[in-house]
Amino acid sequence: MHVNIDNEITFRKLSIFMAFMEKGNIARTAEVLGISSVSVHRALHTLEEGVQCPLFAHQGRNLVALPAAWTLLEHCREVMQRMARGLEETRRIAGIGQGRLRVGTLYSLTLDTMPRMIMGMKLRRPDLELDLTMGSNRLLLGMLEENLLDAILISVSEVALDRKAMEVIPLFQDDIYLAAPAVEALDTGREADLRHFSRRKFVSLAEGFATYAGFQEACHIAGFEPDIVTRVNDIFSMLSLVQAGVGLSLVPGRMKKLYENDLQLLKLAEPYQMRQQIGLVFARNRERDPNLLAIAAEGRMYALRMQKGA
Repeated sequence: MHVNIDNEITFRKLSIFMAFMEKGNIARTAEVLGISSVSVHRALHTLEEGVQCPLFAHQGRNLVALPAAWTLLEHCREVMQRMARGLEETRRIAGIGQGRLRVGTLYSLTLDTMPRMIMGMKLRRPDLELDLTMGSNRLLLGMLEENLLDAILISVSEVALDRKAMEVIPLFQDDIYLAAPAVEALDTGREADLRHFSRRKFVSLAEGFATYAGFQEACHIAGFEPDIVTRVNDIFSMLSLVQAGVGLSLVPGRMKKLYENDLQLLKLAEPYQMRQQIGLVFARNRERDPNLLAIAAEGRMYALRMQKGA
């Protein structure tokens, strides 16, 4: 069914019209809405043109509502209420602004970053439920683009993000280390030259994870193709294999605290040094969602604490 409604009839003008009908005065309407009297008068005048019938009569400098205006007001109230319900239902179907937030994170961020973010979110929005999904950079970014997740915590330095479509809040930077079993005789006082490990076996995260591309690039700079024994889909499994002596690997420094007694983590020598930028990412067209505003604020607070070393 095609409904031909004049372009001069907009929700904004109808809102101004409803406010005027309540206040009965242009100046008071302007004050309540925070706009100028000229804007109110222009909205009412062009709305009248769009309706194509008189709505008001002039009595001196005042506008007096005609019966047609009261009829329009009755239908305006119904339309506005239905539209408000429609928008609420639309947002609910899209999972926006509800009591649930779907967050994706790298496995390595579940040690400290994600728990602290969750605790902060619970203080800000106690009734909010958080659904947590763990995966690779590639997987999480794909789920965000398909609207299966509301926000993700990933390594933004290793993906090409459309900054016009995505909002990115930097959280912290992390250096990459060479991981070896604790029992191995290595000089931990010196930086690791990857060329000295070219004949060693390695374990690696699968393609699409944050450190995979950097791992390949570092070995390329060192001039060798790594002998990868196995590729795994989470960092904890990978480090368990390193701990068992299956092979060496490259890992972010945030894993140090958990594995300081089980692994040796050596800083890479200058030619191979890498740094990850961890960030919170969500769609710009949802930046006014109350839940995303809350997690964005928590992300900025977390970044500030990291800068201060807290």
